[in-house]
Amino acid sequence: MKLFLKLLRDIKQSAGQFFAFVLVIAVGAFFYSGLVTLSDNLSAYTKVYFKEHNLSDLNVYFSQISKQDVANLSEIEGINIIEGRYTFDATQSFKDYQASLKIHSIPEKNEINTPTVIEGSIPSKKGEILLDSHYANEHHNRVGDEISIRTNEKNFKLTISGLCENVEHAKKNEIQDHKAFGVAYIGEETIPEILDGFSYNEIMIDAKEGYDIDKIGKEIEVQSKQLTYLNQISKERTFSYSQLNATIHNNKLMSKVIPLVLFLIEAIILFLTMSRMIDSQRNQVGIMKALGVKNRSIMLHYMGYPILVSIVGSIIGCAISAFVFVPLVSQSNAKAYSLPGIQFSLSVYSIIPPIVFSCAFGMLSCYLSGRSILKEHASQTLRPKPPKTMKKIFIERIPGIWSHISYSYKLILRNIFLNKQKALASSIGVVVSTVLLITAFGTQTALLRVANQIEDVFTYDLRLDYKTGKSSDPFKLPAGIKNKYDLSTFPVELVKDDENENATLVVTEKENNLIHFFDENDNRISLENNGVLVPKSYADKYHIREGDIIKLMFSAPELKNKSVDMKVLKVSTQYSNPSFYATPAYLKSFDIDYSPTSLLVEANSRADLISIRNFFELDPHVDTIADRTDLKKSAQYILKQNSFVFIMFIICAVILSFGAIYTISSINIYERNRELATLKVLGYQKNKINRLIFFENIILTAFAVIVALPISGYMYAIVVKALSSTHQQIPDKLNIFIMLVSIILSFLLTILSNLLLRRKVTKINMIESLKSIE
Repeated sequence: MKLFLKLLRDIKQSAGQFFAFVLVIAVGAFFYSGLVTLSDNLSAYTKVYFKEHNLSDLNVYFSQISKQDVANLSEIEGINIIEGRYTFDATQSFKDYQASLKIHSIPEKNEINTPTVIEGSIPSKKGEILLDSHYANEHHNRVGDEISIRTNEKNFKLTISGLCENVEHAKKNEIQDHKAFGVAYIGEETIPEILDGFSYNEIMIDAKEGYDIDKIGKEIEVQSKQLTYLNQISKERTFSYSQLNATIHNNKLMSKVIPLVLFLIEAIILFLTMSRMIDSQRNQVGIMKALGVKNRSIMLHYMGYPILVSIVGSIIGCAISAFVFVPLVSQSNAKAYSLPGIQFSLSVYSIIPPIVFSCAFGMLSCYLSGRSILKEHASQTLRPKPPKTMKKIFIERIPGIWSHISYSYKLILRNIFLNKQKALASSIGVVVSTVLLITAFGTQTALLRVANQIEDVFTYDLRLDYKTGKSSDPFKLPAGIKNKYDLSTFPVELVKDDENENATLVVTEKENNLIHFFDENDNRISLENNGVLVPKSYADKYHIREGDIIKLMFSAPELKNKSVDMKVLKVSTQYSNPSFYATPAYLKSFDIDYSPTSLLVEANSRADLISIRNFFELDPHVDTIADRTDLKKSAQYILKQNSFVFIMFIICAVILSFGAIYTISSINIYERNRELATLKVLGYQKNKINRLIFFENIILTAFAVIVALPISGYMYAIVVKALSSTHQQIPDKLNIFIMLVSIILSFLLTILSNLLLRRKVTKINMIESLKSIE
């Protein structure tokens, strides 16, 4: 009990140090619990959500297919459930803009892609529509309202029977714009009104467990030769599913990498601090031994400090995470995805790893630091360590320099070089803090570069995506177009060393100057007719270099998994949605036909752009239209969706750095009580002593910063590599400005720590500190 009271007294005597320690632990616990909650909850929810609502494994598109044809295809081996539906695009006009609606019919016995009804009911009669709830909220629609839509140059009025969300449209578009784009469902009774007849143009397939979906797709294509077959897309290639999976993958990596970095930093700081704390209480250890306290009890007493710090810090960190991080995650996820009913709740068990990890390192540091002292006899530990023999330092040996240095600076230099190990230990804490700051600022800057590159790469005014199997007539384009270039997108797989990686091959003209390509040094590169541009994200993972030959296998069923060996022209830096790029001429050299699926347009003027957009909005062949405003929204969306995590990372890095610097500086003062008391007795003024400590810490910080610069580059590269994937490249180079900001912040935190520790110097008891046990 007495040892516990001594522990509380030690904490009270250095409350600032204890609080700094708690902050250090709390930061790690905050990030760990928050990121694990985000990763685990999202992953667990999507697994259940996809299974409960039976997300289709394969969608096959036709110009037209009858109920009987769908029934015939259901006999294909491996198909568990097959459902036909009619899908079409419609528009809804408002005061100053048009919104697009993707409308699907609901099969009579719907078992695939079943909707989640938020309010109302599924359409049960002709003329009813089940509307996307987010889209309805944006336009203030309610159940029972009548809306007017336009499709196939006809207007239709439909009554809203209910509001819903659907598993197949968890992610609608890049920026999740609910105002301009929505999803809706109608009953099969309404199809004849739209078509003047009844047929389907899409089938959804739920495959039996264990069956290869690619083989099922090939068999469907074979049996659809007499039908108006167009295309097919597997679940893994759908926009919503792939985007959600990429998010889950990145979140899992972040939940492992960022907390691991923070915990390692905590471990280093805890180890250094506990080692020096026990060493500084050498005499107290001797008194306890002399009073008959067992070595084991003394060791457990000192281990109580990191255990108490770990428990308090972890509880505070997890509590803050529950009230700050989790709500932010919930808000961010609600904007990014339509996942009805998802809840992010902090698990009580998430507090255990931070406590265990922190306690383990704290106890280990106590053991390693205390075992040598505990081996000594009580009489030895009651005596202070004999002073080190003072030797001339390097600067003293240089003629004409030492004599010109003031006495104060001589004290600083001698103290640093006399206690090299202590100075090094202090510097390690600052090194770690500086590395963390540079990494945190670097990741946020990288995020800005990812967003900004979108506008640098794509300089078109409009992008028009055609409906499947259709394209605009090149001879019937409106006036005012300055430049236009065709584009075609092929789903492919990169085959490398028995590994297959999904990818996209974009084919466009060599002269296309509306898409810009850059190498890793941000120099412009161009397309040529004798090779393919490879994204750096793929090149890094599969060790692809310029001049290599790579194998691409075309996944589109109409190309029958054709494989081609392509020469790598250049490696292109593409941060978002990386794709392989080639020219039509190069593609034709492999006997593959080029059929445009998109058109990029540059207008002569703003007025021309408006008229061009109006023209294409009336074109029945055009599926979607995107302009530069959409590009800016996409860039801003990337920032908004990810910046809060990295801003939190920066704030935590600052707190962690301050905690480390303050703690180490506090211990430095505690260890030098006798020395500082001597200076006070000799008549040194309080300000002068503070100045000595200040300059000494500044010198140590400067040394630490120099050491931290190369380490931070290596550390940042590790974090970037962990967070990057083939489908998401993150800039791996730090710029000088970020390093300067981090260095300045390190010095500012050192200055702040010194200012807060001035009271400690003032409170030094000269008589008590100068007492010597002989």
